[in-house]
Amino acid sequence: MPRITLTNVTKQWGKFIGVNDLTLDIEDKSFVTLLGSSGCGKTTTLRMIAGLETPTKGEIRFDDKIMFSSEKNINVPAAKREVGFLFQNYALWPHMTVTQNIAFGLETLKWKKADISARVAEMLKTMKIEQFAQRYPAELSGGQQQRVAIARTLAPKPRVLFMDEPLSNLDAKLRGEMRTELKRLHKDMGSTFVYVTHDQLEAMTLSTKICLMNEGVLQQYAPPLEVYNRPANLFVADFVGNPAMNIVEAKAKKISPNVADIEIFGHHAVFQANDDFDMKSEKISLGIRPEFLPISDRGDLEGQAYSTLPAGMETTVKIKIADEILSSVVFGAIDYETDAKIRFSVAGNGILMFDRDSGLLIANGRVVFEN
Repeated sequence: MPRITLTNVTKQWGKFIGVNDLTLDIEDKSFVTLLGSSGCGKTTTLRMIAGLETPTKGEIRFDDKIMFSSEKNINVPAAKREVGFLFQNYALWPHMTVTQNIAFGLETLKWKKADISARVAEMLKTMKIEQFAQRYPAELSGGQQQRVAIARTLAPKPRVLFMDEPLSNLDAKLRGEMRTELKRLHKDMGSTFVYVTHDQLEAMTLSTKICLMNEGVLQQYAPPLEVYNRPANLFVADFVGNPAMNIVEAKAKKISPNVADIEIFGHHAVFQANDDFDMKSEKISLGIRPEFLPISDRGDLEGQAYSTLPAGMETTVKIKIADEILSSVVFGAIDYETDAKIRFSVAGNGILMFDRDSGLLIANGRVVFEN
């Protein structure tokens, strides 16, 4: 499988810039997810790598081979890039059986009949759809159709598999099952997967790396847990996580290499960073994940129950303190009366400090309130 490298890739239509100066390195056999809201440039990026869209400028390489270069006037057609593309609507031929759909691309490539039969049988077994071999797409469920589409895409042995929101047409239960299957398939096939989604749960659970974009600009490119635990900026912090991270404005004054005095929720506290950090302004924002706001009778802070949202395995508790509404996640099913007093703490060493003006991450550490 190839290593895919994008260097200063831009796509522009008139004055509108869909993708702006994107540099990205997709490693061999990785599962990279292009994540972001609608219109952020993720599908355009996928289509440029696949050769379905022509960049305005920049360079795209598969290993050492140039697929596109604006400077050298090179643009290898999609058909010669040896990639597979799985679309959102699956695009199965309705008048063909499952076997015929899988074989179609191989026949187009003029494979020998014996090789086609062997490859189709292999894909039917890999995708666990042998029993549907002679059925037509209309006779299959959404999940079964998706398996056929994947089998057809993988049959010609593409070097890279591109997927554009392939699970969006499935119900929630089936999406969960297919996430499991896709992750297993990636491991078994040893292929490079490039996947587009706006669903952060898909990105978190499937990817080896997440490429998070906003308005055509790369915000962060890192493994999922790094994106979650150390978001590069406030946009990433707010986008990734459900319930969303609590973003609280505060004032801070650095008093030693890794310590700052802060004013938050009308209380004085100390921020103890894990490493030395630089502050350009006293205006900061603290990022606190809901799991770092444990509720207990011994909590440092007191608030009110604004709303309680039990969901069985866990409960989201909305806590009102000062002028803030915070989200806390508690394991198990509990309930609080509206406006009931709640004591809680800010726990752990994963509290994040951001520069409020630039939005960039300054440091991570813990918050200690004075008694």
